[in-house]
Amino acid sequence: MLKILGVAAVVVAAAIAGVLVFAATKPDTFRLERSATIKASPDVIYSQIENFRNWRTWSPYEDLDPDLERSYGGAAQGVGAIYEWSGSEDVGAGRMEIVDAVTGRSIRIKLDFVRPFEAHNTAEFDLVPGEDATLVTWAMAGPQPYLAKVMSVFIDFDTMVGKDFETGLDNLRKATERD
Repeated sequence: MLKILGVAAVVVAAAIAGVLVFAATKPDTFRLERSATIKASPDVIYSQIENFRNWRTWSPYEDLDPDLERSYGGAAQGVGAIYEWSGSEDVGAGRMEIVDAVTGRSIRIKLDFVRPFEAHNTAEFDLVPGEDATLVTWAMAGPQPYLAKVMSVFIDFDTMVGKDFETGLDNLRKATERD
């Protein structure tokens, strides 16, 4: 019996070591993005993104917690606009600040999560005008510390967060497209 327990302990230790070594080979940074073509002008879409108060219309995170606490600060819109939130475990708590913006083209946001985990990322929206539509790309990038690498062995964050971005882009489409 002791021999079987010893073999089992070695197998479990080897599996754990294998996961830890595999996690160490993951990149130190991550980037995920989703794109959608929206039949609206870049300026109309841009106005929805640059004003955090408008996010209640299209952000996939706004409806996850009916008791979500929000506060706005800094500029009313564009560079310097600030949005802070605190809610249930589904939405956590954090802060966003628009740090760069080119009207009708792009917006860069400093994104700081406080809970359920601390993270410091960048969110980006790029708008590329087309003939009768705009290609909108929503991306998030940042450092991937070792614990996040270990978690990524078991959880596909790109798929998980990517679904939220797809929902948000679809909501943005509904909020901006005209018949």
